[in-house]
Amino acid sequence: MLNQDQSKDFSALLPGQTTEAGASRRTALKVALGVGYAAAAAPIMAQNAIKTSAEGLNAGQGIYDVAGFSVPFYYAAPAGKQNLPVILVIQEIFGVHEYIADTCRRFAKAGYLAIAPELYARQGDPATYSQMAKLMAEVVSKVPDEQVLGDLDGAVQWAGANGGNLKKVGITGFCWGGRITWLYAEQSKNVKAAVAWYGRLVGTASALTPKHPLDLAAELKAPVLGLYGGQDGGIPLTTINQMKDALAEAGAKGNAAARASEFVVYKDAPHAFHADYRPSYRQDEAADGFARALAWFKAHGVA
Repeated sequence: MLNQDQSKDFSALLPGQTTEAGASRRTALKVALGVGYAAAAAPIMAQNAIKTSAEGLNAGQGIYDVAGFSVPFYYAAPAGKQNLPVILVIQEIFGVHEYIADTCRRFAKAGYLAIAPELYARQGDPATYSQMAKLMAEVVSKVPDEQVLGDLDGAVQWAGANGGNLKKVGITGFCWGGRITWLYAEQSKNVKAAVAWYGRLVGTASALTPKHPLDLAAELKAPVLGLYGGQDGGIPLTTINQMKDALAEAGAKGNAAARASEFVVYKDAPHAFHADYRPSYRQDEAADGFARALAWFKAHGVA
């Protein structure tokens, strides 16, 4: 269950559903998002994690339907407000746990309706995994991009029916979600701006992941701010330079979103420098990145 100050009556926010009725449709999903931290992310330094109060917010969990599947999600929004700008918050590989929920509350405190769907609920529950290798092999590697993008479309639709302004939609994501952020900005007309935190830019094509951000640079539909670490062992600076070149080429050919996109590389930061519950956290870089994200969304018409 959510902490008491985070839980809200969801029946007023899900037309035609109540929390009990909705949850009963997919009890196996254990719709309890925003609770605790993923064991596979160990070592965990939860005692140092930022804890954003839900005071003044509506915040909680629910489900929305995509092709007959109930996608669980966490959300947070300023209480009593309508016509809110929307931010899709995309999980790391560890799913929607307390860090992602807290990030939603941070955006809500800034005036957004923030929603974080559990994007591989069909494949498994990351909270049940204590080993990253098993989580990757048994869950993450089986998630199709097409499924994820469709579930994000569903999140946008839910937001529009529950106080969100669909003319002001942004997306941000971390690690696994950083790559997805690029893909959604390249393939969806829903978003006005995106902020990708250390998302992988290149990769090998497969049936489930047929394209990667670099492959789709010319198709970018919303400007992306890329926030990366100079000491990220998994994302070489050469791939960032490849993406910069591809965006510059697309911009020169008339793609305004590509031309407006930018990168910030924090020279001394490792991967996952925003993840405040992990040893990789770098407070100064994380705070600067979040401030840049808010400014980016404002500058590009999301706020």
